[in-house]
Amino acid sequence: MSEEILLPCIAVKSGDINPRVITCGDPARAEKIANLLTDSKCIAKNREYWTYNGIYKDVPITVTSHGVGAGGAAIGFESLYRAGAKIIIRVGTCGGMQNDINAGSIVIATAACREEGVTEKMIPLSYPAVADGEVVDALIRSAKALGTNIHKGIILTQALFYPSLLESKVKLYTKAGVKAMENEAASLLVVASLHGIKAGAIFAADAKAFELEGVENYKPDKDIVNKAIDDEIKIALEAIIKVDLD
Repeated sequence: MSEEILLPCIAVKSGDINPRVITCGDPARAEKIANLLTDSKCIAKNREYWTYNGIYKDVPITVTSHGVGAGGAAIGFESLYRAGAKIIIRVGTCGGMQNDINAGSIVIATAACREEGVTEKMIPLSYPAVADGEVVDALIRSAKALGTNIHKGIILTQALFYPSLLESKVKLYTKAGVKAMENEAASLLVVASLHGIKAGAIFAADAKAFELEGVENYKPDKDIVNKAIDDEIKIALEAIIKVDLD
């Protein structure tokens, strides 16, 4: 560890992490991904932010978790940039918003609708949340090489998880062809664009979005979802080593 001050929340220092970073919400998933690396070492555990360094096919990789919600995730993404991240791929779960995206489907984001309530405090909403083209291409090529079917397109990043009294925009965006809903990717894509980081995101659907089928119908098949999560992790690891750092 360097002698510099710990960065907020993720509790690592500048230079502690590798330029290529896989990130996810769940600390247990970060640990699972880290176990696929050689010479894996946990370098920090603070709150929901668990960070590991290791090697994947001779390439240094960092894996870190960011918890649920764009506010905390954005702190993590900004701190990762300050710690040395050059490429970040988010590996997450989502709710499907189209008829052909169900539990077990895998979605690669090309862009995200900014309904997460955080990035509008950074930059006007007219600034798009767009995935890096090289990262998207690497994810698609890696999925094809592994024989995994994927969907790609615009996703919705929404602050709301459970539907409440005010109706969300899920149904509106569904009509517009948006593929899936999750809670953090737009903040990653905006932070990354503002700092010149190459970033992208891949998701395993665990069910339909609540607004489309109701919370009471949320009964994901764990085996199907876990298989999709395993597949997206493999895709992300294969993709991130294909993307050039410069």
